[in-house]
Amino acid sequence: MTFGRRAFLAGAGAAALSSVVRPAEAATFYPAVVVGSGYGGAVAALRLGQAGVSTLVLEMGKSWDKPGPDGKIFCQMTNPDQRSMWFRKRTEAPLATFLWLDVINKNITPYAGVLDRVAYGDMSVYVGRGVGGGSLVNGGMAVTPLRSYFEEVLPQVDANEMYGKYFPRANAALGVNSISSQYFENSEAYKFARVSRQQAGAAGFGTTFIPNVYDFGYMEREERGEVPRSALAAEVIYGNNHGKRSLDRSYLPAAVGTGKVTIAPLHRLKAVRQNSDGTYVLTVQESTAEGAVVAVKEIGCKHLFLAGGSIGTTEILLRARETGALPGLSSEIGKGWGHNGNIMTARANHIWNPTGSLQSGMPCLGIDDRANTSRPVFAEIAPMPAGLETWVSLYLAITKNPERGRFVYDSATDSAKLLWSRSQNAPSVAAAKGLFDTINQRNGTVYRYDLFGGNRAFADDFCYHPLGGCVLGKATDLYGRLKGYRNLYAIDSSLIPGTIGVNPFVTITALAERNVERIIAEDVN
Repeated sequence: MTFGRRAFLAGAGAAALSSVVRPAEAATFYPAVVVGSGYGGAVAALRLGQAGVSTLVLEMGKSWDKPGPDGKIFCQMTNPDQRSMWFRKRTEAPLATFLWLDVINKNITPYAGVLDRVAYGDMSVYVGRGVGGGSLVNGGMAVTPLRSYFEEVLPQVDANEMYGKYFPRANAALGVNSISSQYFENSEAYKFARVSRQQAGAAGFGTTFIPNVYDFGYMEREERGEVPRSALAAEVIYGNNHGKRSLDRSYLPAAVGTGKVTIAPLHRLKAVRQNSDGTYVLTVQESTAEGAVVAVKEIGCKHLFLAGGSIGTTEILLRARETGALPGLSSEIGKGWGHNGNIMTARANHIWNPTGSLQSGMPCLGIDDRANTSRPVFAEIAPMPAGLETWVSLYLAITKNPERGRFVYDSATDSAKLLWSRSQNAPSVAAAKGLFDTINQRNGTVYRYDLFGGNRAFADDFCYHPLGGCVLGKATDLYGRLKGYRNLYAIDSSLIPGTIGVNPFVTITALAERNVERIIAEDVN
């Protein structure tokens, strides 16, 4: 069952949200608290609710359920406003310029916007902010990794179970679907992908279709003019108003619908400590969407599930360990971080190869060179929905990079710092360059140097797929239980050691399904 954003807050869901602890209540206790409402947190919330466990979900972002003055919940990528980014005065889109002109980013009013870009020196990380986490701002590409790659990255996890049970369960609950070949071959909105397919084929590379959580049936109706446009209206990185089955339309309303789950938006976990009886006390800051702090409260729980993502969960645990709040946490926390080999690049097409002024914001095709033993690459053919002809082919290359970063706690700023140098991106850049050099040579095309700033052909200073920091089987046991403490769990992307070879959210969801099933059976019930 899926729910629209307004239905998400209707009935029992709205009642639950309105009953969130208020400032007058000094301490409220829940059997379970989930920190974060992204993929891992949404899975934990639903399965705990179905098990009859009263659960509070804390989300630092807002609930995206009410339209703005323009009648829309989210803004367009081509016309961003305060809804676009998390407390910024100016947007920070992946593409910095066009034709070296600063025409992409706009000045905005600081607000609890849906997309954040967290800067760590040589690496910045894009993350979603809001009820639904990263599902609100990604391209919806729902890729199950190659089994051989999964077994290499997570050899301690039973692949038969994952591919026979948990991946199918995750795909079904997420609402994954595939584009019809007839629509793809004839749609004006996918001309950009067909051009890249032809050029990849001319260079000897194959392509593969990518499932998505966007409803392709809805998209077909968009193009026919039967429904409001969303994917075809430049709605991607700043949210999507129609058609996309983000978590606030799948797992989360189902969780609230159990009657056992309460979601508290604009609630940020600041600290955690443990009582002598083994329960946990959370210091939580409640704010407005404009950034004003309205309450600081303490919430108690028996079972604490951390689902703040690779960055959020790792920072919470590092702070707790280094400040002495949870000193028994593993020394492995903070280690094993990677960017899933993310590299962006773009190519300039010939004048006779236009990519189209109408481009769907939801990618559905990738160049598949994963069988290459020296430099495997899975390159998403990404849209550039500018509303005009650009002759640009844009790609997100996912490469196999053995380099890993490490988070450390900075007491001066009370935050985690990522130790990662630009030189560690060299294997990823080399892999992407090897693929696209060949495509350019065979097609007589060149790279674009005007998009990423600094006259660069390869953007290697940001990523979309942060993984690791609390690696499964090292900082935790084989089901995400944090070593050193009972009833404390990591349930998100922090468990995956730096790489999975494709867009990771299906893997994160499936792994969370596996882990929470065991945790509920053995620890909770």
